[in-house]
Amino acid sequence: MPADRNMIGDRIEVENIMSPGKVHRVDRATYEAMRAALLAVLPKSPPALTVAEAMAAVLPLLPDALFPGGDKAGWWQKAAQLDLEVKAIITRENTKTLRLHTGQ
Repeated sequence: MPADRNMIGDRIEVENIMSPGKVHRVDRATYEAMRAALLAVLPKSPPALTVAEAMAAVLPLLPDALFPGGDKAGWWQKAAQLDLEVKAIITRENTKTLRLHTGQ
């Protein structure tokens, strides 16, 4: 699917690995800022980061205009994580504490 087909005005369609086949439309600028920050901090291979470690690492990279004081960053991180997992851009390790990295 071409990238522009996913974009509807200022919204973008994202998926959720936990709800296959469902699509949600979210604010494109906010999603893309979180996506870029998350991909910037996740290692390419194990040892991966925990979700909490990833959150601590992305917060300084987020634009304050979209995430004032880190507001709603946790929700957006989870939305980006689940969407990127569906697209096989990030991988979760099979560990008791969820760990993420960008390699396969």
